[in-house]
Amino acid sequence: MNSDISFPRHRESRFYQGLTATFVANALQAVNFLGDRFLRQSHHPFTAIADLYRHAMDSAFSVTEAFLVTGAPHASAYYPRDFAWFYPDVLDPETIMDSQDAVRRARLLEKSVRLLLEAVRAGVVTTTIVPAGRDRYLGVNYFSRPSDTLLGILAGLQQMLSAEDRASSFLAMSQCAHAGRLLLAEYGADLKRAILQLASELEPFEADGTRCLLCDARAPRSAATDTRAERRRFVTNACVYTTFVWGVQLGIVDENELKRLLGRDLAQHKRDLLRLFGKDGYIRHSLDGPAATPASSVALDFVSVHRGFWDLNEESERALFAATADLIIAEPRFRIPSTFHFLVSADNPRTKMIHKIAAPAYQGRSSWPTFNVEFADRMLDFDEFSGSGTYRACAQGILDDIRAATEVHGGYQELISERGLKYRTWAYKGAVAHSWFPRFLSVWRRAYGTSLLRGMTDPQVG
Repeated sequence: MNSDISFPRHRESRFYQGLTATFVANALQAVNFLGDRFLRQSHHPFTAIADLYRHAMDSAFSVTEAFLVTGAPHASAYYPRDFAWFYPDVLDPETIMDSQDAVRRARLLEKSVRLLLEAVRAGVVTTTIVPAGRDRYLGVNYFSRPSDTLLGILAGLQQMLSAEDRASSFLAMSQCAHAGRLLLAEYGADLKRAILQLASELEPFEADGTRCLLCDARAPRSAATDTRAERRRFVTNACVYTTFVWGVQLGIVDENELKRLLGRDLAQHKRDLLRLFGKDGYIRHSLDGPAATPASSVALDFVSVHRGFWDLNEESERALFAATADLIIAEPRFRIPSTFHFLVSADNPRTKMIHKIAAPAYQGRSSWPTFNVEFADRMLDFDEFSGSGTYRACAQGILDDIRAATEVHGGYQELISERGLKYRTWAYKGAVAHSWFPRFLSVWRRAYGTSLLRGMTDPQVG
């Protein structure tokens, strides 16, 4: 494969949404899950982490892929949020195996981001995009309207734009950055319209004398672990704030335009959110429902996304983060026994009927390795900004246990059960999340100062 990328001309895509589209999308997804349930083949019996990684990258970024997906049974659908939450380090040179791998990743990332931008242009800003034939796509919200779809799209675009800023000998990196600039110029106006629309949808909310603007004051909005179906969640509103910040940083929208819509600048909006969700001295997962014990009021998804809500520059913000992290670390119900695998929450959340039947505990009493990786990364952020070594050992423990699980289970898992096993339910046989693997390696290097795979992913001239 030549390392000089020729991005294919994008064919015109059509997007559909509405009741009919939702019905068809649900039918297609049911077929996907059934196919996974009965047809999924066992994975390669590798045990060495380097062999597992090479197989994972060959699978995740194959030239036959149409979109960057995780490898889960629902991966036949495309989730814009994943670019922010689950694979922000696809182009980390430290995780790229060789020049051909770099080309495959850059090409697939460009193809995926362009498709999502086409959806934004068509006015289809949904949690999920389901392919439905040649260049036909269905936009559907399975549970509620999104809060982090635009965030994911911006994250994918941001990753492309910053590719050439990373120290790398791969020619594909600078070519991907150039492609990102072209996409930003072509679709910038569409993104601006969507971001301003999101800002206009925020609603005032007041509690205990604190006035704030929320995206989910009266109805749930979807974000990571979205099937909780709760209103007034920290993570959904943190995602919206981050969307605004990234939109400004990328030059898509002017902060003054947002200020006019919000009635406050972004710094004040963040302070309001911290006061509202952190009034008890830690970040409460949701304001919806009755007060609970501290450990039952927090959830692991508070860590937000890479370079997202938490910048940890101020002492008060670091104190809130530390108090929330300490609650999770100290509560046995948050942890798979004898490990540093942290579960999403201490108690099962509300679930829809389909999850009670097909995927119980999917959003609550299970461990998402990628959330654990972000938890570790925020811990390292805290130590860096506070000038301490408070959490490094815990962050390393998290990464060590994920490595062990990867080797035991034969790949980087999307979910690990409450008992530390592969997550297996009737409709979910235990996916291997190939494209999340690079993020794990990036944070590993940060935690240990050296590559887990040593010479395997050393950059080669592209």
